[in-house]
Amino acid sequence: MKKTTSMLHPLHATVSRRTFIRSGIFLIVLPPLVAGNTYTINTVNGRLPCRQMGTTLVHEHFLVDFIGADKITTDRWKREDVLQRVLPFIQEAKKAGVRTMLDCTPAFLGRDVQLLKMLAEASGINIITNTGYYGAVSNKYLPAWAFTETAEQLAQRWINEFNDGIDGTDVRPGFMKISVDEGSLSPLHTRLITAAGITHLQTGLTICSHTGPAVPAFQQLEVLQQMGVHPSAFVWTHAQNEPDKQQYIKAAKMGAWVSLDGIGWGNIMDDAKNIAMLHRQGLLNRVLISHDAGWYKPGEPNGGSFKGYTVITGELTNQLKQLGLTNKHLKQLLQQNPAEAFGIRVRKLS
Repeated sequence: MKKTTSMLHPLHATVSRRTFIRSGIFLIVLPPLVAGNTYTINTVNGRLPCRQMGTTLVHEHFLVDFIGADKITTDRWKREDVLQRVLPFIQEAKKAGVRTMLDCTPAFLGRDVQLLKMLAEASGINIITNTGYYGAVSNKYLPAWAFTETAEQLAQRWINEFNDGIDGTDVRPGFMKISVDEGSLSPLHTRLITAAGITHLQTGLTICSHTGPAVPAFQQLEVLQQMGVHPSAFVWTHAQNEPDKQQYIKAAKMGAWVSLDGIGWGNIMDDAKNIAMLHRQGLLNRVLISHDAGWYKPGEPNGGSFKGYTVITGELTNQLKQLGLTNKHLKQLLQQNPAEAFGIRVRKLS
């Protein structure tokens, strides 16, 4: 997710992995995917077996408000207006075969779980929300206490949402969404990823980190590994912003999830080629994709422009088939991988 004025896109089981070192890269030997058969995930309407997630979009938005953490309030939008604007796009995605959508809008950027419940109930789509804080954009979207609290204190806030529900509701997060700036990790952003690691070890929630370039991605992985968290608990969000595609391979071989988001914002053939490259490397089972699309913008007439959620099931699918991927590969990419990535369980280094 990136603020833009144009259409150019900016239950708990420990997982054991055998690890080898080749050419300085950790190569993780992964067991066969089981399509999330033994895992579950929290949706806004309760716990769902991952095998029932179906075709899943792992990074979308329904509403985002860039006003800033110090100014945001749900009074800035009317839920019925948002529902009327957003619902047709969700219904379009459902008609195209989508069954589950992860809403990656964090707290203090417009996360509204009551709105998400309305959208889920009106559409019949499984919607999954998050916990965590967004540190990118020079910390504009962090609450005041994020600057002073320890990693343990921040983590306890997120763990409380997992255990007790969000904003006084019974809605529990299905994953974490944090973010860091593009350079080397600052002390504050190191605390965010540390808090995420603590939260994962207590809850089993997967860590999605809006990151982009490889440098902070691997720095975050290093922090997590020092805590004993397996790389498979980490999603390198917006990996497509890293120009060196070899970094995808390195991260995937470590066991991390390489998330190529923003499908449909740029050249779709380039997106397809990146996915096909990882497939040829035998790493398709570490890839996630989504549009990072939407979204209703408070303060703009009728919520502003809106980008839908069907490029992946349409044009991208056609491009991938031209590059040799089969329906079996597409099922892995859009069904098995999300179920494996987000099934709630603690993943430790063994």
